[in-house]
Amino acid sequence: MNRLSVFIITHNEEENIRACLESVKWADEIVIVDNESNDGTIEICREYTDRIFQEEWKGYSRQKQSALDKTEGDWVFGLDADERLTQKLSFEIKDILTSDEVNDGYKVPRKSYFSEKCIKHGGWYPDYQLRLFKREKGSFGNEAVHESAKVEGSVGYLKSPIEHYTYSSISDFIKRMDLYTSLFAEDLRKKGKKARWEQLILRPPFTFFRMFFLQRGILDGYYGFLLAILYSYYTFLKYAKLRETWKC
Repeated sequence: MNRLSVFIITHNEEENIRACLESVKWADEIVIVDNESNDGTIEICREYTDRIFQEEWKGYSRQKQSALDKTEGDWVFGLDADERLTQKLSFEIKDILTSDEVNDGYKVPRKSYFSEKCIKHGGWYPDYQLRLFKREKGSFGNEAVHESAKVEGSVGYLKSPIEHYTYSSISDFIKRMDLYTSLFAEDLRKKGKKARWEQLILRPPFTFFRMFFLQRGILDGYYGFLLAILYSYYTFLKYAKLRETWKC
């Protein structure tokens, strides 16, 4: 049977990390790269693994690459601290570990929750993520935000989802939105991109229309409407901040 390593990056995740680690405690190895947590994160992690490394923050992609580089299994699974593997997904992964005819990597559906509400539309599900792959076949790029693994080879799809307990409240969303939109703007700035007036004017309302109507967020009721509004503002801020980086 092939060995599986799970890698996770953390920073002050004491509210999430135990449930996350409980869901993968069956793995052969768990690697934690922690960014100077000052709560109970490290103490909780030590209950599940001794493969804990504390490092300065290098950005999402490079931090995850650092964690991946420390794994030793034949296969790896990248997990965020606010995510959990379901039992069915664990069984699917174990089947792959014992099979000879497999792809080099697998995308996994992700079921996300906003303030304990499961969001089924608006582009939030199935939201496939490339998480399981042969260690020597995968790597991360240099994205500052919305980082994802890349695999050299064939990629398949799993059926069972990761459970993602994302934003706990509107305030939580707004707090992280400020960080993520700044990172997004800086990424585009480095690529020489500039924000045009039509992007500021047209993209936010189109984001609402796409999420609420085209992607059927309306079926999630109040939360579908709320998320369409929040992501419209998120879209506006991305391009407004990009314009700001060029001093208007």
